[in-house]
Amino acid sequence: MKNFSTIAARLAAAVLVTCAVAGPVQAAASCAFKPNAPDQHLVVKGDTLWDISGKFLEHAWCWPQVWGINKDQIKNPHWIYPGQIVYFDRKNGRLSLNKPGSDNGGAGITRLSPQIRTEATGRDAIQSIPAGAIEPFLSQPLIVEADELASAPRIAAAQEEGRAWLAMGDKAYVRGDMKGGKAFQVFRPGTPLKDPATGKVTAYEAVYLGTVALSRPAGPGVDVSTVTITSTVQEMGVGDLLVQAPPTAMRNYVPHAPERTIDARVMSIYAGVTYAGQSQIVSVNKGTLDGLDVGSVLQLYHFGKTIVDPGSKGNFFGRKATMRLPDEQYGDLFIFRTFKNVSYGLIMQVTVPVEVGDVAKSPE
Repeated sequence: MKNFSTIAARLAAAVLVTCAVAGPVQAAASCAFKPNAPDQHLVVKGDTLWDISGKFLEHAWCWPQVWGINKDQIKNPHWIYPGQIVYFDRKNGRLSLNKPGSDNGGAGITRLSPQIRTEATGRDAIQSIPAGAIEPFLSQPLIVEADELASAPRIAAAQEEGRAWLAMGDKAYVRGDMKGGKAFQVFRPGTPLKDPATGKVTAYEAVYLGTVALSRPAGPGVDVSTVTITSTVQEMGVGDLLVQAPPTAMRNYVPHAPERTIDARVMSIYAGVTYAGQSQIVSVNKGTLDGLDVGSVLQLYHFGKTIVDPGSKGNFFGRKATMRLPDEQYGDLFIFRTFKNVSYGLIMQVTVPVEVGDVAKSPE
């Protein structure tokens, strides 16, 4: 899996977690170590925490439990750097940056505290997941839910009368509630997303067009606000819609099981393809209202089919009984962006392709 560079310089810690000094951390039953787990792993450029943990654990996403980190530490993550060695402490059932037995029973533990790496400012640190694939999905309004679509402000006119398309630096007039926003993204409704369970359209994939900044809000007796076009990636014009720009997304993620039991379905595969594999993006029909948050991990299953039981006797009309096959688990999905009723996930390890309609539910 490939790694990616962080966007901005940040404070970085010399180690991933403080559990190296806080005592043994036992892996939960669902976070068992592999029988053939290695004794150690030398961290190299391009590694991710998911990759490294997958060498030791049956379920790679369990690494926060083994290291003793929790999802609240996402905002101030501790990082591992290339050149460090991750050791498997078999006696205490944990991963550590201290070689097992080197602490002489605990007397010689070296306390590793966060320090500033001025020469790299965190850019050389390995990341939690192979996040390069999700970068565009963190900053663009790729999903707009039905209720938001109806109330979105729209470009009502160009400042220059009769102009069809807008370019960077142009001014335009927007009608609608700007809700106190200053920076906006411009989009056009795209493919409707249907809930596989109900068949109802719950959201739309948005075609991202560019950005605008508020120049002058609507005043007394004026129906429109004035905006300035700050960037364009596609043609933008009258009728296109606005959504407030999201806050800067976190680039570090701590995977965890959802707080509530989730039983979701894959709604779409990004780019409209039929099948998806590792490091591709899918949407699911559950969101923040259902208990999903950034970092939630779901297990992927092929939906169990209902087939004819070949051994059953036919009824009066010759029809044989049917039987429901179990859902078959084949991979993991990492949720990295959430909306009210829909979420985007990055496909992690899978043994077979992902299809629309597949089940995505809480880890067992």
